[in-house]
Formats: sequence, C-alpha cells, structure tokens
Amino acid sequence: MKVLEGESLAVPPLWMMRQAGRYLPEYRQTRAQANGFLDLCYTPTLATEVTLQPIRRFGFDAAILFSDILVVPDALGQDVRFEEGRGPVLEPIDPARIGEFAGKDVLGHLAPVLETVERVRQALPAETTLLGFCGAPWTVATYMVAGSGTPDQGPARKLSMGEPEAFDALMDILVEASTRYLVAQLRAGADAVQIFDTWAGVLDEEGFKRWAIEPVRRIVEGVRAEIPGAKVIAFPKGGGARLKAYAEATGADALGLDWSVPLAAARDAVGGLALQGNLDPMRLIVGGAALENGVRQILEAMQGYPHIFNLGHGITPDTPVAHVERFVQLVRGG
Repeated sequence: MKVLEGESLAVPPLWMMRQAGRYLPEYRQTRAQANGFLDLCYTPTLATEVTLQPIRRFGFDAAILFSDILVVPDALGQDVRFEEGRGPVLEPIDPARIGEFAGKDVLGHLAPVLETVERVRQALPAETTLLGFCGAPWTVATYMVAGSGTPDQGPARKLSMGEPEAFDALMDILVEASTRYLVAQLRAGADAVQIFDTWAGVLDEEGFKRWAIEPVRRIVEGVRAEIPGAKVIAFPKGGGARLKAYAEATGADALGLDWSVPLAAARDAVGGLALQGNLDPMRLIVGGAALENGVRQILEAMQGYPHIFNLGHGITPDTPVAHVERFVQLVRGG
C-alpha cells in the first residue's frame, strides 16, 4: 500500500499472480474437496483456505483473492464451466441477445466470493495486503464471444470491428458489473484491487484506445466515485509502447508489466507511477542462474523507484516450489 502511494522501499513488496494455484500440493488437496473449479470459487471456506496457503508457506506481502475473472459472465447468466485439460468453456453469445445480460443481480450471485473476501481479511496478518480483482472488460468479452480462449482472440476482434454498437453494449454491461463487483470487494475488506487485461496486446491502436483504455478508465472512475482514494493496479499485458497513454488515461495507481517490457522504458514512460512486475515466469521454472540473474536485473533497474515485485504473468503449474522459495529469498536479499 505504501508503494501504491508512490513510496520507494529498499526491499520491494512481493506477491505473484496466480500464487494460489496448482503448483502447490496443498492447493491440489483442497481443490479435490470441491465439485469442480467454480464450486471451489463459490465455497468460501475452501476459497479462503486456498487464498491463505501461499501466505502461510512463503509470507508474501499480499494475498490475492482466489477466484476467476469468468465469475462475472457467470453472474450475468452466461453458461460457464471449466473442463479439466481444456480450461474455461462458455456458451458463445449471440450479439442480438447481448441486452439480456443487462440488469442482472451480479452481486447477489457473487455473494459467496464477497464472503471469502471478508473471511480472508479477518484471517490475514494486519501487515499483509488483501487484493481483490476482476478481469478487464475486453479480456472478459473475448471469452464471452469466442466461448473459450483462442490464440489471437479473433472472434472478439471481428465482432468489435464488424458490429461495434453491439460490442459497445457488451462493454457497457461489463463496465457496470465490474465496477460494482470491485466496489463490493473493497467494502468487504480488500485493501486494493487489480484489473487483469490479459489480452490487451492483441488490439490495434484504435482498438486499444476504445476497448482497453476507455473501459478501464470508466471502471477506475466509477470505483473512486463510490470509494474515494481507492487503490487500483491495472495490468494491460502486451501494452508495450502504449503504456504511457494507458497510464495517463486510466488513472490507475500502478501498472503491471509483462516480461517483454524494458523496465527503463516503462519508468521513462510513466514518470513516478508505481510499477509492478515483471519477472519472466520461465525463469521461475528453470531456477538457478536464470532465476538469480532475472531477479537481480529487476532489482537493479527498479532501485529507488516505487516497485512491487511480481511476475510478468501468472505462475504456471510446473513451477517447483523450491524455486519459489529461492525467489522470495532473492527478492528479500537472501
């Protein structure tokens, strides 16, 4: 939270995207108690346990709510399920029926998730930040339109260009739902929130402004209208050279960086805005010199700058736990 206020710390705070997940044996044991992935997200006792597991094991400076970005389309009434070995599967939306998603009781559906936020905040050490999150409207829409993840999110790009009015209507619904959801998480006990735009990088310049920047700007503005001073981290993966425009327009307190972004360039682009990232998750898998060199280079590049140490994307299931332990030691000077 100090870094989100613009303070530079001698030892940067540390957490990892997807830190509660399949690389941990205790996570796999807990997940086995649930009737599928969504059931795990919607069972507060289990979701709380999963959220706390990496804090107990590694002592990260932040816990991030265990959930998924696709609980929002699930709450809007779209059929969402998770298949082992395939990932999320949704019923592709009919553009003519997008209006049917409007006016849904999103927070009622997501009440179990908000209960998890309350439980986690009560269980966390006082000094550990609790992060809530949602998916950015563009990234969520790509799954809603295609029905699954695709290599270049072509179905959503096609719809956004071919039927921009219909796509605008979908984005309006997602902006409203996401804003209400983040506000509710903050009121339930989250200290700050992150907006994940995993697929921002597939957009061209016009699309990036219209579908990546503008919806997030509206969400940040809407959240702060309800909770003045609310802290928001935005992660536009693949933003690259467009980070300056993104930072200026959205008003986020910090930007998450993927591993392709040169840190010096990011610092120059966003001035004194806090940055988060950006170790390549592959270095965490490989370990050894690859991990040590990567951590050292980031620490040197971000010395004297407000920085939250993180990965450039989420940790993967094949990451050895011992490498994560070494990662924490390296960041903290061990």
